[in-house]
Amino acid sequence: MKGLFILFLLPFYYTSMAQDVAVLLKEADNFERQIKEPEALEKYKSVIELDPSNVKALVKASELNASIGGRQFDKNNKRLFFETSLAFAKKAFDADPNNADANYSMGMAAGKMTDVETENKKIVAFVKDAKSFNEKAIVLNPKHAKATYSLGKWNYEMVNLSGLKKIAVKLFYGGLPNGDLDSAITYFEKCRILDPYFALNYLDLAKAYRDNHRPAQAIEILTKLAKLPIRTGDDAAIKAEGAKMLKDLQ
Repeated sequence: MKGLFILFLLPFYYTSMAQDVAVLLKEADNFERQIKEPEALEKYKSVIELDPSNVKALVKASELNASIGGRQFDKNNKRLFFETSLAFAKKAFDADPNNADANYSMGMAAGKMTDVETENKKIVAFVKDAKSFNEKAIVLNPKHAKATYSLGKWNYEMVNLSGLKKIAVKLFYGGLPNGDLDSAITYFEKCRILDPYFALNYLDLAKAYRDNHRPAQAIEILTKLAKLPIRTGDDAAIKAEGAKMLKDLQ
């Protein structure tokens, strides 16, 4: 009799949980729109507590940890945020390996880890993952703006590798990977079509044009960047860097 009673209550429990998750996701989204990233992150973590395989919340938690981590000045804090970003990305991928967002988050988090990892073999593994997971994301969703941007960023960084990362890649990758500015520009331009308000894409596209000796195009992109709205906690700094770069080019 007790078992039947529990079975009777189960549908109500799952319905209630689904409603709670929906409310929390909405609250998290509202915090993001208000550019309150720590508050949004806490809401997404609350979703994950209720629904550990919720891919949207896991991907968002990965992104926000990466974003907040990128603004840390202390190297240990930065690494902690990036490692947490990767942990959430792995959970998203484990929950659904054929989800484009989950693959993108794996590639994004791997890219962040290349900035803090010091072990050569791990650096190279992260470099490879940053490319392969974003490539799979685009196969799953050819209109995935952030994965498209990430592949542009990967190509750009391969041209501009320096320091420990360059040594590690040359030693263990079998030479430098085939990254080039033209490919970076192609991906960045495609991302601009897919998401015309993605500020970081504009900044990196302008850098690629500048480095490719195409200052007129860089100036055009930076002028457009200046007019974009601020949508994330990074956008104000991105626009400020773009304004300085524009002044230097003019």
